[in-house]
Formats: sequence, structure tokens, C-alpha cells
Amino acid sequence: MVEATAALKVQGLAKTYGQFHMQDVSFELNFGRIMGFVGRNGAGKTTTIKMILGIVFPQAGSIELFGKPYSPDVVGKIGVVMDSPYYSGEWKLTEVESACKHVYDNWDSAAFYARLNEFGLDKNKKVKELSRGMSVKLQIAAALSHDAQLLIMDEPTSGIDPLARDDIGEMLEDFVSDGNHAVFYSTHITTDLEKTADDITFIRDGEILYTGTKAELLTKYMTVEGEAAQVSEQLKAQLVGWHEHAGRFDALIAREALDYQQLPDSCTSHPASLDDIVVSFSRATRKTTAPTASLAASSATPSTLSPEK
Repeated sequence: MVEATAALKVQGLAKTYGQFHMQDVSFELNFGRIMGFVGRNGAGKTTTIKMILGIVFPQAGSIELFGKPYSPDVVGKIGVVMDSPYYSGEWKLTEVESACKHVYDNWDSAAFYARLNEFGLDKNKKVKELSRGMSVKLQIAAALSHDAQLLIMDEPTSGIDPLARDDIGEMLEDFVSDGNHAVFYSTHITTDLEKTADDITFIRDGEILYTGTKAELLTKYMTVEGEAAQVSEQLKAQLVGWHEHAGRFDALIAREALDYQQLPDSCTSHPASLDDIVVSFSRATRKTTAPTASLAASSATPSTLSPEK
């Protein structure tokens, strides 16, 4: 087993780009876990990943990898999977292997070719000839061939068919199953995270709204829908992400609020999905007839999303 409990610990990161401000970005990913990193485009997901990888430097805060401050010698322990391969499209997969073995001290050529065979990848094909799903599998094959302990993935399954996404999800579950590995997984496809993620970190406008277990987040919220005209101001004040169309509405409500709120007969409620939660809290940043939403995020304990008073 690995000595450190946390594969990745991010504390108080801050970065400003023009009018965009990231502040107090904090979360912790333990070994044996898959963390989904969610938020709208422009929320700060890719900037956070670039800071973790040392491509962008934060103006404040700290990053620990495997229990130690970030340093170049940890690069070999990190596998990076992006939305498109970072290899030349003209390279054959044999040339990808040749390049990688000069980058990673602990590169295992036999393991790489075994992964290609397992994933059904022809070593003589060029990178540009691979489908989206196959290109992601190529990057995973490379990551698993230099003994990476942490996989960092940025929108890897965008544009990939459901079967290929399921295959990738199973690979990730196998990867962390021994308790010695972890996955940090940024994606817009929340259905993938419903299946595979253990933890969720939700960023909005450069701030962390929630970081904690997926199970706890999903038990906290219900989706409510019905006739908009039947909703009282008292009930509306408890709703997040009010969306009205053709006289009907849908929104999110905390389960504990629903316990003491009487819903109109025209309204129904059901457990919120991860997508419901992300969409509702992202929508709540816009000007709507319902109150906006906020979350007092904590790096130490899971947070509860709640409407602003």
C-alpha cells in the first residue's frame, strides 16, 4: 500500500485572468477513489488542472501530490488523459511507445503493448487514424505503462459513444480497486460520474461549491416540478435554479426543506440526479425569478448546497 492517504491535496488556490477570479479552490482526493470534477465551461476546471500539472502557477495556495509539495520528480507518477492525444497525428503507435520510453524512467514497453492488445489497438496504426474512443484508450495505455498512481483526465469522453464510455469507466474502476491509485476526472458528462465516481467536486465561477462524496450529495436534493402559478413565494424562496417554460417549472430543493414545505397538488418531486444538481446550481447564477444559490464550501468536510437568504 502507498504511504500517503491523499493522492492529491489542493488548498486555497487563487488565480486571476482579467475579469475571471479563482479563489480558495480546495479539495482532497484519496487513494482508491475516483473524483469527478464538474462545472460549466469557463468555471475554472481546466485552469485548476493546469495548476496541478505545473503548467500554470497559482497566485496563492498549495498543491500536494502523494503527500509531498509539488515537484518535477512526481511527473512520472501522474498519467494525463486529455480530450485529444498530445502525440503527433503522424506517429504510429510504435512511435508513441518509442517517445514515451525516453520520457519516463520506469516505462514498461511490454506493458504498453499488452494494453494495446487488450484495448484492441493496432500498433501499426497512426494516431490520426484512431477514433475518439480509441485515442482515449491509447492515452490510458500509456499512463498505465509508466506506473502512474494518479490519473488526471480532462474531458476524455466528450464525443465518445456510450459503449466506449462504459469501457473507460470500467478501466478506471479497475485502476483504483487496489487502493494504491486515484483518478481526478473532469467532465461535462455527469452520467459517467453517476456510474463511476466516488467523490464530486463542483466548481462555479472560480469557487468550489461542493467537495465530498457523491452519495451524500445525491441524498441531499430533490427535483420539484409542476405548475408555476401554484408555487408560493415561501416555497420559491427554497428553490434553486428555477426554470419556467409554458406555465410549468422545474427546480431543485434540499430534502430537509422539502420535509417542512407543503407542495401544491400540481407539483411532484423525485430524487435529483447529479446532472439535475449541476444544471440547477449553474442556472442559479443567471438572472431568474428565483433566488440565486450559494454554497459555503469546505476543504475539510463535504458541503451542502443551499439558497442564499
